[in-house]
Amino acid sequence: MAKVDLKPLSLAELKSLKLRVEKAISRHDKKQKNKALAVVKAKAKEMGFSLDELTGGTSAKKPAAKKPAKAAYRHPDDASKTWAGRGARPLWLKDALKSGKSLEDFKV
Repeated sequence: MAKVDLKPLSLAELKSLKLRVEKAISRHDKKQKNKALAVVKAKAKEMGFSLDELTGGTSAKKPAAKKPAKAAYRHPDDASKTWAGRGARPLWLKDALKSGKSLEDFKV
């Protein structure tokens, strides 16, 4: 590899160069991963399998996002205020329970 003289560069030029190098590394890594994935998929197909069958999941995809839990309790006057029954009770529900209401009064 050729030596690059960085001494004459300003701080701004060095930072710019750093960003360009980081982007180039990222692009290179992505390209190499895609090549490797294509080779593995082709080999799996050659042997009569999909990559998903061999790995037990979705290949090269992010895990599916969890769906929020359905509302189990709803504020009587404001339908936008709900609670799924998980985590800390919302303030509106705590206040209602303190005033003598029952949890069943808010059941959806």
